[in-house]
Amino acid sequence: MDPVPALEEPLKKVLGPATAKVMAEHLGLDTVGDLLHHYPRRYEERGQLTHLADLPMDEHVTVVAQVADARLHTFASAKAPRGKGQRLEVTITDGSGRLRLVFFGAGVHKPHKELLPGTRALFAGKVSVFNRRLQLAHPAYELLRGDTEETVETWAGALIPIYPATAKLESWKIGKALQTVLPSAQEAVDPLPESLRAGRGLVALPEALLKIHRPQTKADIDDARARLKWDEAFVLQVALARRRHADAQLPAVARRPKPDGLLAAFDDRLPFTLTEGQRKVSAEIFTDLATEHPMHRLLQGEVGSGKTLVALRAMLAVVDAGGQAAMLAPTEVLAQQHHRSVTEMMGELAGGGMLGGADDATKVVLLTGSMGAAARRHALLDLVTGEAGVVIGTHALIEDKVQFHDLGLVVVDEQHRFGVEQRDALRGKGKQPPHLLVMTATPIPRTVAMTVFGDLETSVLDQLPAGRSPIASHVVPAADKPHFLARAWERVREEVSNGHQAYVVCPRIGDEEDGPKAAAKKKSAEDEAEKRPPLAVLDIADQLAKGPLRGLGVEVLHGRMQPDDKDAVMRRFAAGEIDVLVATTVIEVGVNVPNATAMVIMDADRFGVSQLHQLRGRVGRGSAPGLCLLVTEMPEASAARQRLNAVASTLDGFELSRIDLEQRREGDVLGQAQSGTRSSLRMLAVIDDEEIIAEAREEAARIVAADPDLADLPALRTALDALLDEEREQYLEKG
Repeated sequence: MDPVPALEEPLKKVLGPATAKVMAEHLGLDTVGDLLHHYPRRYEERGQLTHLADLPMDEHVTVVAQVADARLHTFASAKAPRGKGQRLEVTITDGSGRLRLVFFGAGVHKPHKELLPGTRALFAGKVSVFNRRLQLAHPAYELLRGDTEETVETWAGALIPIYPATAKLESWKIGKALQTVLPSAQEAVDPLPESLRAGRGLVALPEALLKIHRPQTKADIDDARARLKWDEAFVLQVALARRRHADAQLPAVARRPKPDGLLAAFDDRLPFTLTEGQRKVSAEIFTDLATEHPMHRLLQGEVGSGKTLVALRAMLAVVDAGGQAAMLAPTEVLAQQHHRSVTEMMGELAGGGMLGGADDATKVVLLTGSMGAAARRHALLDLVTGEAGVVIGTHALIEDKVQFHDLGLVVVDEQHRFGVEQRDALRGKGKQPPHLLVMTATPIPRTVAMTVFGDLETSVLDQLPAGRSPIASHVVPAADKPHFLARAWERVREEVSNGHQAYVVCPRIGDEEDGPKAAAKKKSAEDEAEKRPPLAVLDIADQLAKGPLRGLGVEVLHGRMQPDDKDAVMRRFAAGEIDVLVATTVIEVGVNVPNATAMVIMDADRFGVSQLHQLRGRVGRGSAPGLCLLVTEMPEASAARQRLNAVASTLDGFELSRIDLEQRREGDVLGQAQSGTRSSLRMLAVIDDEEIIAEAREEAARIVAADPDLADLPALRTALDALLDEEREQYLEKG
């Protein structure tokens, strides 16, 4: 028997099929429980009006205001040639500003009767500009009439919940639907153990749901939020704590390097000393590798902090101990690049079984999908016999045909690009679960790491190796100041004339048949810059070669080229034979050409903050300083420009990832990036609620250690099952 039938009730039974359909399609709400957890975004006080003075353009808003005046105009138009057209203009005010509402045609009759001067109402619509004035065209509205028994004071002080709404469903309609289902809140099963709830002074769940949707006072809202944030943090941390607990029970082979083996020989031939950060992180990894349950460690670090070197040392330690190590890269370009840099760093130590190979040497094998049959056969044979200690590849490593002699360590580069199933398939290749090291070059704020990667221990590399150069970043406002863009191309020519090279990055390839059409669908125009299709590699390369960069060696690189062609272009660029490489984001990760000093990113506003930081990390990798120019046509006041200014103002990836997250909110916490489901975090803000997350993690660890199966906490189990529908369960299982 399901313990929460009332909350499982489909909305179409309770609200009718039409409303339920809109809620399901536009808000992802299917059951009574879903709707109860659709929390108000903010609250309006009837007596305290919103500021019309700072309305955002092009957004759906809900305002509480009073009608100042209403005028009906007649006009002639194509549809009403005899001057019979009607337009109602209503001016509303809230003391801070005024806003015009317009209604046309048959739509004028009802508001003309109802919106009389002095009337107060909730208005909802999309803010637009007409004749340089803000307006709402045909807004939906709800009159605010105090019932006779309500005193004026309580009416003016009542808190009106404003819900995240859509054009199809206004906030007050959602409010009315909630009124219908609110009695079911009494049946909500409380997932928090009573001792924890009482110890932290949190209200019960049914009470929290009533207070969030129908608060009498601001204190009610605070009580409800405090409780609902704890729910989200705690249930998620319990899921992660159970993951960690289960992993700790798995057997693994302890891998300890020999004192005078391959790792020692490799360290001896390094032409530089490790940074203190690299030594510290390596020590953490070696401690994990020496235990008899699988390491699960996240290695995150700034672009260029030497993560690959740390990972390679871990791989060599495992080879020393008789095992094999596999590195999984997200693209062929990157796999080939890693293979090249690893064999170069190892020198004769990578020549196992070959003439001239050192005594301790092992074989380093590359395995990608586009390899010829003979080369592939050789590589597979080296893996199954154990001849190859180190293998680097793309997801071709995961195929069923690939067998390892004794897989001891899996290193996953750029975690966010790999589906969970792929990582899991590779981990299944070991006789016992191999150790796992996940690398990411997008620094993750500590709270996010605790929430998203809560089942991984985290190591952070935040020092740059000696000899790395600073990167100067500037925003180039191409629309406001076209001469800035001309200067950008002059700077590229100057870098090339000084013997250096440059990247130009574009969001699109340019050979897509449906490119412009797909782009044209995007309606959220901040201005014309948003409406045109994104700039494309093939177009820009052509314009540059014929125009501002005439006479320089300009070539292109993008994801739809043949793998051999891509590799050839990268090799020639690395060898200095190409001056300017015009590319898509295929160069975002791991590409290492120390002589490339300048990067121009076209339509920079189309990229995320972390992505821009990643791209920028491709320059300044040698001794000459780097330059990154962010070209945009966005107006100065736009959010996109503020984002670019933030990127230009700091090289601190952790700071940028905070900014990025604050702007995007937590849409992809809990693996939505992989599973496509909505965020389970509706109340918890990962950046702001650091304390709650840390405390919830401690409580969860304590409870799971005492009762791993949650046998004594059936309500918590139910909440966990609801959070971890199958997809999310798999996501955590395989994380």
